[in-house]
Amino acid sequence: MSSLSEKSSKGDHELGVHSELVPDGIFRPEVDTSGVDANKLMRRIDLHVVPWLALLYLLNFLDRGSIGNAKLYNLEKDIGITDNQYLIALTVFFFPYALLEPPSNVALKRLRPSRWLSFLMLGWGIVMTLHGVMHDYSGLLTLRFFLGLFEAGLYPGIVFYITCWYKRSELGSRVAVFFSSATVAGAFSGLLAAAIENMHGVGGKPGWAWIFILEGLFTVLCAIVSFWIIQDFPDTAKFLSEPERVWVIRRLQEDQQFSAGGEKFKLKYVWESLRDIKTWIAMGMYCGFDGPLFAFSLFTPTIINQLGYKATTANLLSVPVYAWGCIVTVVIGFWGDRIGHRGIINLVLFATGLASYIILIASRNPSLSYFAVYLGASAIYPTIRMFASSVFFLLRGIDPRVIIAISANSVAWVSSNTEGSYKRSVTLAMAIGFGNLNGAVSSNVYRAVDKPWYRLGHGIILAYLAIGWLCSLIFLFYLRHQNAQKAAGARDEVIVGIDNKSADPRNGTFASVEEARREKGDLWSGFRYTL
Repeated sequence: MSSLSEKSSKGDHELGVHSELVPDGIFRPEVDTSGVDANKLMRRIDLHVVPWLALLYLLNFLDRGSIGNAKLYNLEKDIGITDNQYLIALTVFFFPYALLEPPSNVALKRLRPSRWLSFLMLGWGIVMTLHGVMHDYSGLLTLRFFLGLFEAGLYPGIVFYITCWYKRSELGSRVAVFFSSATVAGAFSGLLAAAIENMHGVGGKPGWAWIFILEGLFTVLCAIVSFWIIQDFPDTAKFLSEPERVWVIRRLQEDQQFSAGGEKFKLKYVWESLRDIKTWIAMGMYCGFDGPLFAFSLFTPTIINQLGYKATTANLLSVPVYAWGCIVTVVIGFWGDRIGHRGIINLVLFATGLASYIILIASRNPSLSYFAVYLGASAIYPTIRMFASSVFFLLRGIDPRVIIAISANSVAWVSSNTEGSYKRSVTLAMAIGFGNLNGAVSSNVYRAVDKPWYRLGHGIILAYLAIGWLCSLIFLFYLRHQNAQKAAGARDEVIVGIDNKSADPRNGTFASVEEARREKGDLWSGFRYTL
């Protein structure tokens, strides 16, 4: 069966170019791609796809977390809410945000990224702006709900969209660059909040209101521009010539991404994702880093403030941590693509996070926490080089570099092991959606009554990281076992006309290898999972 893995599947070409693969597996054989400069084309694709997506996610993360900065400038007092009501408002965001991610990804595939992502961005930009004119608790609850509603589809949509452009070995670095914008957003968040607060009293509005208004209006502007900037899929991208389109699709199919030529939506792809044990393991893995990530983005300024720093100083002190997180995220993404062992990287990153939180729970002194995490980093750095320093966090200890790096690596790992564009979109949305749902928990773990050390919050985040580490280990062993089973012939399907003693009708019966590849996706006997 291994020799059959060199062929590509046939299938309907749904988006833009309505062609089929011929039996020998070559997409559009009449098109000559010999004149395509591969390196130059990939650089052009990178410039058209990744930077604008990074900007969109930066605004997404910035808008979502700005309430944490605004809180330091008397938000609660001005609209008359208690600390518990503030926590409830944060929690409301996560229910639509998590539950609507799977259907949003299906909508993106059918409605085109340029339309769907831009529409979502326009919606949350308007809602963000309206935060600046709210006056009471009910208004805050309503706005947070709709913010979660519109922001739900961006992250899983972008992740799925990137998988439609790049080979599996290229996903990590691209996802890392796009995802690192979340750490840049954290840096901008503190800087912008400190600068915009100086507008306090302009137009009769408090400084925190202008944080929402200005950031929201800029998001609306970017959403309008996105309708023209975002390219859809390779087969319809306007910046590609016809030979370049064909070359991109062929290289994806050679990488065993057989859905690259386009596929029509079938409900069975949704059920395949739900029945796949990898989907459920991935949900646990995402839970392990999304819970800590949201806690970090919402509460960093508050916790630094409670350690004795004034509002503006607390916002500014969060900047260098995020900036360093951006660097580490990109380094790990490129390194993951280079060595290919994403499972091991995940385990080490989660373990580093566990060590960091154990120290934080035991510490009762800001200086001791600072020293302890630096001591941990200095011990680990010579051993694992690129990401050892991810146990550092200035004056708080919740380290975004651990969480962000794990997330970028995990996204690429799950994406590269799920074949079929619709199945991949549902699997990613399920995993990311469940992970984000845990934001409803982590947004409540840093209570005012626990300040300034927040022992309960640190303990809960430690539990999240332990779950992520365990699920990563299970995922790694499961993929390794499945690859061994396929190599031994235990997953071989019956192909009409081909004599294969290992073939088992329970694995399916198909008229051709191409049909088996198209119908079974990553479950096909010739597909090999990346570890």
